[in-house]
Amino acid sequence: MELHTNRLVLKPYTKDLAERVVELAGDEDVAATTFVPHPYTLEIAEQWIAAHQAWIDNKNAFPMSMILKETEELIGTMTLRVDSKNNKGELAYWVGKQYWNKGFASEAAKRIVEFGLEELNLHRIWSAAISTNPASTKVMEKAGLTYEGTLKQDIYHWGEYKDIDVYGLVKQV
Repeated sequence: MELHTNRLVLKPYTKDLAERVVELAGDEDVAATTFVPHPYTLEIAEQWIAAHQAWIDNKNAFPMSMILKETEELIGTMTLRVDSKNNKGELAYWVGKQYWNKGFASEAAKRIVEFGLEELNLHRIWSAAISTNPASTKVMEKAGLTYEGTLKQDIYHWGEYKDIDVYGLVKQV
């Protein structure tokens, strides 16, 4: 399974990408603004990648590597986690710091939202971001999701309670 955008290929992870995942997701600035664990070890990356095929086969989640077409390098992750009981999906992502503010996450998010609505026929797609991460909320907005509310002090992250902004999109029939 591969999804394409102008500049990216979104496809399942392979084991050989584990070290690059650690390099990108292990960056303290990436972890500080996302739900990615820190420190991010090779063992965590390998276990995470090893679980992917079962998730995809069962249609529970579609964790896709974001690969630059031009250089074939991994730059981040775009995931759609599926809640089949409620026919909805959760959009989740991270991008390596050196690729921030270049529109890659927005480009990939638009494509995975389209995949969720059209190919998986989901009724709703939602996403959440730490309120102090406006770049992430811009990605959600560019993917067609709209602000639904803020969950006050919803997570305990890096020693403090943080607010979470929730965005969503309901399929228009």
